[in-house]
Parts: sequence; structure tokens; C-alpha cells
Amino acid sequence: MKTKELEEFSKTLRKAILVSLNAAKSGHSGGSLSSIDILNTLYFGGVLNIDPNNPRNDNQDRFVLSKGHAAPALYVCLAYKGFFDKDLLYTLRKLGSPLQGHPKKLSGVCASTGSLGHGLSQAVGMALALKLKNSPANVYCLIGDGEMQEGLVYEALMCASHYKLDNLCVILDFNGLQIDGAISDVMNISPVKEKFEAFGFLTYEVDGHNYHQLLDAFERFKNTKNSKPFALIAHTVKGKGVSFMENKYEYHGKPPTDEELDKALLELGVENGI
Repeated sequence: MKTKELEEFSKTLRKAILVSLNAAKSGHSGGSLSSIDILNTLYFGGVLNIDPNNPRNDNQDRFVLSKGHAAPALYVCLAYKGFFDKDLLYTLRKLGSPLQGHPKKLSGVCASTGSLGHGLSQAVGMALALKLKNSPANVYCLIGDGEMQEGLVYEALMCASHYKLDNLCVILDFNGLQIDGAISDVMNISPVKEKFEAFGFLTYEVDGHNYHQLLDAFERFKNTKNSKPFALIAHTVKGKGVSFMENKYEYHGKPPTDEELDKALLELGVENGI
């Protein structure tokens, strides 16, 4: 898809996130909405080399959602990409459903995540293994800004730099909020860009909702193989696309009520249903 198509399609993906969360009556709205433009670019902007009909091909790219609580954003992308039936989104977090509150092993999911910090370490391991196999595949890993308060993240960054994993792209969903409030108040992680650079990463900053900037950054990553891992700091808005959720930490782990769902879909200009 081109940028205009991605922008329009993002409304469909946001709708699917909200509908599935409303059906579940639990889950994480804020971080799913802040990261969906990043995932939309990866899955539908021609960035990821993946095939839903052959998901275990060693030469395919990997995506790891380290901030596992944003699973609804990943699930809607996988469903619309054809990894499983879209109706399964209505079963989010239901007993017996493969779509649990954090990603588990199912078609299109490369790693079970949820314990913050661990997803990046798994992604580093994948990137190193692919290097040893001389595979052309890349590994993309989305982490959260609250997650950067975990020490394990920095061990993973150190490892990635040490092994010169230029097939690894770490994407930071930098929305500035976590479950208890502002990142800067709970445990300040700034300066972020300087931290990535200190660990030897080639680092870029973008507006995480600007498809031109996102596509350009991912193209830079794919075309720059200089023995340095790549970090993309994506500045985003928690709850993006729904006015009453935007920049509200209260919606970190809160699904929309029936009334809020109707209001949000009206704002997005889409009809209910997946």
C-alpha cells in the first residue's frame, strides 16, 4: 500500500482493535492504538518479507512484539494479512482462544512475549541465529518506552552491538505514558537517542504516525548494512485516533465500553464490526 492507502486502512485496523477489546471487556487500548501505524507500515507497507501460507520459511523476516500487552494491534494485522480468520478477533482474551492477552505461539507470531524486556532479548537471539545461517532475513522488534526501564533491555542492546547485528531493527513506541502515569515521572528514560547511540546503534527519530517518515526509515534500515544494529525512535500518542483516549494513561489497560466504542467509531468514520 502507498501512504494514502495506509492512512485510510489505519481506520479499519483501529476499528478492529476497539471492537475486539470491547468484546473482550478487558485489554490494552492506549498502547495498541499508539503502535498500530508502525505495525500497519510493517505488515501492509511492503516492509516485512512474510508469507501467511509459509510462515516458517527461514528466509522470511521476523517480527517480535516485545511490549506484549499491545497484542490487539498485532492480532488485527495478522488477521487482515491472512494468517487466521478475522472473526477470531471477537474471541480476544476468551477462555480457550489462541488470542490471549499477550502473544503466544500461533501462526504469524514468532515469540511469546509479555514479560517486559524479554522480547528484545529473543529478537537479538533470532538475529544472531539468522546471521550464522547467512540468511537474508531481518528481525524487527517493537518495544515500549516504559519497557526501557527494564535492565534486560540494555543487556540486549549491548549484545546486539557486540555481535554487529545489522539485521536487527529495534522500534521504540515512545508515547510517553505507562500504566501509572508519565514515563518522565515514574522513571525517566531520557535521553533516549543518546542511549541507543552509546550502545552502538544507528539511530533515527520519526513521527510514529507519519507514514512517509516510517517508510523512509525502514527503507534506510534495509539499505544500510554497516555492522550496526538499527534503532527507530517513533514518537507516538497513546490512544491515537480516539480523542477521549489520546494522552490518557488511564486507557493503558482499559477497553472501550459500548458507549465509548460507538463514540470512537463515529470519530473514525467507520461502521461497527470486523
